[in-house]
Amino acid sequence: MTTPYRLLFTDLRSDELIDVLPVTGVSLDDYIGKTGRLTGTVPIPNAAIAERARRAILPGRTGVWVERGRAIWWGGIVWTRSIASDARGFLGAQIQAGGWESYLYRRLIYDTQTATQMDQYDIVRQLIDYSADMPGGDIGITYDSSLSGVLRDRTYLRYDLPSVGDLVDDLAAIEGGFEWRIASFRDSDGRRVKRLQLGSPIIRTGAADIVLDHPGPVLTYTWPTDATAKANAWQSRGASINRNQAAESFPLTSPVLVGAQDIADGWPRLDGYSDYSTVSRQTTIDAHAQADHRAALAPVTIPEITVLLGGDITPALIGATVRVRIRDLWHPTPLDARFRVVGMAITPPERERPETARLYLEVP
Repeated sequence: MTTPYRLLFTDLRSDELIDVLPVTGVSLDDYIGKTGRLTGTVPIPNAAIAERARRAILPGRTGVWVERGRAIWWGGIVWTRSIASDARGFLGAQIQAGGWESYLYRRLIYDTQTATQMDQYDIVRQLIDYSADMPGGDIGITYDSSLSGVLRDRTYLRYDLPSVGDLVDDLAAIEGGFEWRIASFRDSDGRRVKRLQLGSPIIRTGAADIVLDHPGPVLTYTWPTDATAKANAWQSRGASINRNQAAESFPLTSPVLVGAQDIADGWPRLDGYSDYSTVSRQTTIDAHAQADHRAALAPVTIPEITVLLGGDITPALIGATVRVRIRDLWHPTPLDARFRVVGMAITPPERERPETARLYLEVP
């Protein structure tokens, strides 16, 4: 028998439980490097449920946790609620929620922040502390004291009004950067936890590989090959370097980086660029260009496989390594390789539909 899901609606700031309501059509996903999302509909069959839903689901103020058994599988913030009636008069409250990371993109820097030779993880924690120290700004994000060993100098000007989330993304995307996410789980004391997870250069979890075969536990797969994001010549642009407002303004730029070996191997020249409007240091824009150029030379392929959920297949698999073995007409010589799970989209069971998970894989 399939373990049921429950959605716990809580006060975002205190995490006090407000209500547990039935939800249909649930879809949820979680990623490294991208904010996860949940959608679903709370059926409104009577006035009592309507009153409970009105009280419990307040967009921008309500947190939601997805519970499977006693384990927390997802957590985030309800951002939209739409009351809809179908042709037969059945009411439902359609909700959309974003992972806890979505909150940090709604928080701006109103006071200049500086860091001198500070570990990049500490810069992230300083930004989160800044947002939490504002009245009403603490939503309970926790973190550990681990270090990356990479020191940075940063100045974030209040005039730019950058968001905390964007600043963390920019810091992570630089040469020698890191990955980040906010994980949801229940600790050994049974408390719900929102924990900042950092990994340099990447987030890795788990120890033993899980073997997934097709045909077998892998129900379907998609294996894209996409050159639309490839570039072997690259330049990054930063903030304006002209302090004389009467003169024409020009952005700070990195040197043009060219993958000479890629072109020598027969690839046509493919140009690309990136913008970092708050970066005003040459060394910083150069480091962004190096990281972006390296990533664009060999764009990351994200294969997808769909498996039945349960057993070892849980959200804890994000950041872990799986061994995928595929044999079919395209792979007469079987594919047998290890991949890191960088995302998961869960489809709970409903009527005749089985409970499945789509795993997003990073090609090593």
